[in-house]
Amino acid sequence: MPGINGKTQVYGIIGHPVEHSFSPAMQNAAFKETGLNNIYVPFCPAPGQIEAAVAGIKGLGLTGVNVTVPYKEAVMPYLDELTEEAVLCGAVNTIINRQGRLTGHNTDGTGFICDLRASCNYEPAQGSALILGAGGSARAVTVSLAKAGCRELALVNRNRERAQSLAADVTAATGVTVHVFLWQPGQAELAEFARRAGLLVNCTPVGMSGKPGADLPLPAALPGPGQLAYDLVYNPPRTPFLLQAAKNGARTANGLGMLLHQGAIAFTAWTGLQAPLEVMRQALLEQAYGKKQDGFE
Repeated sequence: MPGINGKTQVYGIIGHPVEHSFSPAMQNAAFKETGLNNIYVPFCPAPGQIEAAVAGIKGLGLTGVNVTVPYKEAVMPYLDELTEEAVLCGAVNTIINRQGRLTGHNTDGTGFICDLRASCNYEPAQGSALILGAGGSARAVTVSLAKAGCRELALVNRNRERAQSLAADVTAATGVTVHVFLWQPGQAELAEFARRAGLLVNCTPVGMSGKPGADLPLPAALPGPGQLAYDLVYNPPRTPFLLQAAKNGARTANGLGMLLHQGAIAFTAWTGLQAPLEVMRQALLEQAYGKKQDGFE
């Protein structure tokens, strides 16, 4: 990556807070590897300033921007165009600026599916899936699984109405059946679905460093042998959900792979180049765990 000069193209990430983001390390490593005169920086607009922040993308000529919490939904009214995926997910995590026209994309779900296939050797069409949560991340995961051929889905959430709304949207868009269960232990029907699911995904902050703990609404024996447990949380690398799954003999994966693949998709959308996946992977691993590793587990 050349030194910053008058031709440097600026990319970034918008969030609040944003200092925890691993995306600058990942994307700047990719720019350096490909020799692009680009730089990727964090932006932290205050609440209430998101309209001005989006206008700034145009006004300052930023080429591309990622969006993280809590602004994935808030940016949508101020963009010129939304992809079908962004509309269905109800959130934008990537913005492309083409000659002053801003298009909002959502690469979270596609990144999740890419990681399932590339890192976990799991094909969504091979079985049913149980999703813990019904927020923005759960919406992206549920939509992507349904579109990738998953035959049956179930949502587990504390707010039944929110889960039912997501289930109805996914079924209307894809025709896939989506069951809804409350986040309560001891439910026989939930336990039965969980036992036959090939994939169980935690899309909640439960288990994240610095967050309060909470009991999972699953029997202690689940996830178990023959199942894949996937946690979108990657700090710590092994959450209580993944530790329980590993103890029971299930395969496990955390969310760092999803972050990698959604970032690679954004890189290609911005630059038109194939993303240097291994360079980006090592940048993430060093940022997350402080050392080079062979993989995310």
